[in-house]
Amino acid sequence: MQLHRLEVEGFGPFRERQTVDFDAFADDGIFLIAGRTGAGKSSILDAVCFGLYGGVPRYEGGEKRLRSDHCEPDDVTEVVVEFSTPAGRYRVRRSPDYERPKKRGGGMTIQSAAVQLDTMVGGEWIGLAAKEREAAYELDEILQLSREQFLQVILLAQNRFSEFLLAGSRERQALLRRLFGTERFEDVQARFDERRRAAEQSLGARRAAVSARLDEAQRLVDSADLGHDSEAQTDETTPEQEPLAMTTDERLEGLRRAKARADYRAERRAAERAEAEKQSAAADAALSTVRDEQRAQTERDRARAALDRLEAEEPQIADARRELRDARAAELLRAPIAAAVAAASALDAATDAETRARAAWDARDIVVDDLAEWIAERTRQTGAWQRAAELERNASALDVELAAAAAAVEAAAARVEAAEADRVELPAQLETLTIARDAARQLADRAQDLAAARDAAAVRHAAALEAVRLEAAHADADRALAQASSALAGAQNDLARLRQRRLDGFAGELAGSLKDGDACPVCGSHEHPAPAVHADPVSADDVDEAEAARDLLARGERDAAKSESSLRAELAAAITRADGREVDEAVAELTAATAAHTQSTEASARQAALEQQRDALVERIRRLDGDREHDSAALAAAREAHALVSQRIEEMRTTVAEARGPYGTVADRLTATLAEVRDAAALVEASAERARRAAAATAAHAEQDAALEASEFDGVAAVELALRSTAAQSTLESRVTEHTVQKEKERAILLPLELRTLPEETIDPGPAERASLAARQRWSAAVDEAGRAAGVAEQLSAIIEASAAEHARTADEAADYEVLRSLADTIAGRGANTRKMTLETFVLAAELEEIVDAANRRLGDMSTGRYQLRHSDALAARGAASGLGIVVFDAFTGQTRPAQSLSGGETFLSSLALALGLAEVVTARAGGIRLDTLFIDEGFGSLDGDTLDVAMRTLDELRQGGRTVGVISHVEAMQEQIPAQLRVRATPEGPSVIDAR
Repeated sequence: MQLHRLEVEGFGPFRERQTVDFDAFADDGIFLIAGRTGAGKSSILDAVCFGLYGGVPRYEGGEKRLRSDHCEPDDVTEVVVEFSTPAGRYRVRRSPDYERPKKRGGGMTIQSAAVQLDTMVGGEWIGLAAKEREAAYELDEILQLSREQFLQVILLAQNRFSEFLLAGSRERQALLRRLFGTERFEDVQARFDERRRAAEQSLGARRAAVSARLDEAQRLVDSADLGHDSEAQTDETTPEQEPLAMTTDERLEGLRRAKARADYRAERRAAERAEAEKQSAAADAALSTVRDEQRAQTERDRARAALDRLEAEEPQIADARRELRDARAAELLRAPIAAAVAAASALDAATDAETRARAAWDARDIVVDDLAEWIAERTRQTGAWQRAAELERNASALDVELAAAAAAVEAAAARVEAAEADRVELPAQLETLTIARDAARQLADRAQDLAAARDAAAVRHAAALEAVRLEAAHADADRALAQASSALAGAQNDLARLRQRRLDGFAGELAGSLKDGDACPVCGSHEHPAPAVHADPVSADDVDEAEAARDLLARGERDAAKSESSLRAELAAAITRADGREVDEAVAELTAATAAHTQSTEASARQAALEQQRDALVERIRRLDGDREHDSAALAAAREAHALVSQRIEEMRTTVAEARGPYGTVADRLTATLAEVRDAAALVEASAERARRAAAATAAHAEQDAALEASEFDGVAAVELALRSTAAQSTLESRVTEHTVQKEKERAILLPLELRTLPEETIDPGPAERASLAARQRWSAAVDEAGRAAGVAEQLSAIIEASAAEHARTADEAADYEVLRSLADTIAGRGANTRKMTLETFVLAAELEEIVDAANRRLGDMSTGRYQLRHSDALAARGAASGLGIVVFDAFTGQTRPAQSLSGGETFLSSLALALGLAEVVTARAGGIRLDTLFIDEGFGSLDGDTLDVAMRTLDELRQGGRTVGVISHVEAMQEQIPAQLRVRATPEGPSVIDAR
C-alpha cells in the first residue's frame, strides 16, 4: 500500500486545511517530519490512522480529542486520505462526531460522524460507500490489514515497537493474537476443555449409575433377607462385607451369590404354591357338590308348591275354556250378521242419493222421453264443439304465425335485392384488389437484392467505424513507438556513460584494494606513494543493471514497432472494406438500404394479405351466382306459406261461429251443455244403484237367517252376547295354554328331583364354604410368596446384568477419557506439558521464531555482529505460561541476557529491527502485501553519532525498491542528513501549519 495525499482540517492542532503530498518525496525515498515538541508531528500519523480506520489508538480509553481545540463552532473537522494498492487508487473522506451550532434556533447540536469512500475510474472519482459499516467492509477488502497490523507494520508510533521487545509473555501474546488472528486456537482449547468436562461428567454419571444400581441391588438383598439364607443350604454363615469397602467386581460377585439364593427360594415357593393350589381345588370341588345339592333341594320344594298352586286354579281355567269355545262359535256368525246390517245401510244411502239426483234434474226443466238417448246425443255434440273451442283459443297464435309469415316474405325479398346489388358492385372491387396485389408482388420480388445491398452497406459502415478506431489506435501506437525509441536512445546513452565512468574509475577501484607491502596488480610495485582516488564509483552490477534496463527498453521498442505495423495494416484493410466512405456517408447508405429492405419485406406480407382478400372476393361472387336460384325459391315458399296461414284463419272463424250458437263463446256453450249431461247421468246412475242395493239387502237377510237356523244360538242377540274380540280370544287361549304347559313343566322338573332322595331337612353349606375359603387363602398367600420370590430373583438378575454391562462400558469410557484429558491438558498447558505452553502460544511461538529470524538479518548489521535476538521457550516463574520469551545473545560474552538489560540506543536498534521483522512476517501472512509507505515515530534521540549512522543506513535500505519512509524526529543530525522534510510549526495564534521542503 502507498500513501499519496493527506488533507487535514479542524483535526488535532490543525485548524486550517493542511495538505501533505507524499508523492513529492518519492524521488528522495525518505523524508523527515520535524518540529518542536507538541507542534503536532504525531498528529499527521493520527490523521492517517483516523482516515483509514476511524480511530486513533492513543485516544482510546479516554476522551477522543479529535476535533481541534482551535476550531470555531462553524468550522469543519475532516480528514482526506488518498492511497493506492494493486487493486487501484482510492480516497477516503472522514469526519468524527463534534458539536456545531443548530441551523434553526439557538444552542448546539451533534454533527454525526460521516465517511465517504471513492475509487479512481477513468480519471474520475466514483463513490464506493457512504456508510460507516459499508466503508469499513470495503476498506478491509482493499487494505487487507487490520488496524493493529497497520500500526505494527506501517505506522510505527512512539514506543509501540519497543513495547513489543520489552513486553512480557502475556502482553506479547495479546499483541501477536491481534496481528495473526489466532483466537481460533483458543477456541480449539476451549472446545477440548469442554469435551474433557463433558467426558468427565459422563464418566462420573455412568459410574454413579453403576453404584446406584449396585446399591439398589444390595437394598433388595437386604430387604429380602438374602444375605445368608439358610434355605440355600450353603456353608456361608458370615455376613457380606460392607459395600463401601469393596470394589465393583467384588460387589457384583457377592450379588451373584445372593441371586443364587434368591433362585433357590423362588423354586421352593413355587412348589408350595402348586401344593396349595391342589388343596384349594379339592375344597372348591367339595363346596360345589354341597351347593349343587342345596340348589336341587330348593328347586324340588319350589316345584311341589307350583303344582299345588296350578291344581287350585283348575276351575277358573275350565270357565275360560267354555268362554273361548262360545266365542269361536259366535265368530262364525259375525260375517252374515254384519253383511245384513251393511246391506240395509247401503240401501238407505242409495235411496237418498236417487232422491237428490232427481231433484237436481227436475230443476233443469228439460222434458225428454229417453234420458240415456238424450245423454248420448249431447255427448256427441260436445265433441265437435271442443274442436271449435280449441280453434277459438288458438286464434291469437294464428295471428302471430300470419305476422311471422309476412316478415319471412319481406326478409326473403330483401336478400334477393341485396344479392342483386352485390352482383353489380363486387367486380369493381375485385379489379382494385388485383391491381394492388400486382404492385406489392413487384416490390416483394426485390427483397433478396435489397437485402444484399443492406448487408454491403452494413459492412462498409462497420469498416468505416473500424477505420476511425484504428486510425486513433495507430496514432497512439506511433506515439508509443516514438517514446520507446526515445527512451531506448536515452538508455543507450546512459549505458555508454556508465561504461565510461566504470573505465575511468578502475584506477581508483584498484587503489582502494591496495595494502602496504602488497604488489600493485598493474605495475608490480610494493610502494604506493600516490594511489588514485575513487571519486565516482560505478560497479559492474551498476553496468549490468543499466544493460538490463537497456535490453528491457529494446524489447519494448520492438513490441511498439510490431504493434504500429500491425495497426497500420489493419487500418489499410479497413479503409479498403469501407470503399472510401466516411462514417456519415456510410450511415446514410445503411439507413436507406435498411429502409428499402424493410419496405420490401412489408410488401411481401402485404401481398399475401391482398391475395387472401382477392380469393375471398372471388369466392363471394361465385357464391352469389349459386345462391340466386335458392333465394328466389325461398321468396316463393315464404309467399305460399303466408297464403296458407291466411286460409286457415278464415276457416277457423267459420267453424267457431257455427259452434258458438246463442252463447258468447264456444267455451261457454260447452260448459253449460256438459253440466246438463252430468246431472242427467247422475240421475241415471243413482236409480241403477238403488235397484242394486235393494237386491243385495234381500240376499244378505236371507243368508243371516239361514246361518242362525244352523247354529246353537237362539237369535242375533245371543250371538252378540257370546262374541269376543280377537285380543280377548287370544288372551283366553294364552291363559289356558300357559296353564297346561306350566303344569307339565313342573311335573317334568319334580320327577327327577324326587328320584334323587334328597333329605327333607335344609342343607347347610357353611362348613364347606369355610373350608374352601381357608384353602383359597392358603393358596393366595403361597402365590404371593412365590411371586415375590420370583420377582426378587428376576429384579436382582436384571440389576446385576445391567450393572455388569454398564461397568464394562465404564472401563472403555474411562480409557477414552484419559486420552481426551491428556490431550486437553497438553493443549491448555497443563499436566505433562512441562513448558506450560498452550496451543495458541505454540502457534504464536512459531510465528515469533520467524519474526526473530527476520529481525536478526538487520540487527546483525546494525550492531556490527554483536547482538542477536533469540526466541526463548524457557519455563516461566511461578507456573506462568511460557513460550513467547525474547532474549538477547551478546557475542562479546557468549551469553544471553534479558532485553531489559540493553542500553537506550541498543534497545532502540533492537526494537527497530524487531519491528521491521514483525512487519515482514505480518505482511507475508496478509497475502504478500507490498508496503510502499512506512513511518517511524521518534526514538532516535537516544542514539549516539555512530549508532545514528547505523540507523540511517538501515533506513536508507528500507527505501530501496521504490518505498517511501517517513521519520518523525527532532534530532538535528537527522535534519542535516535528510533534506526532504515536512516541518510542523505552531503559529503565534495557536494552530499548527505544515510546510514542505
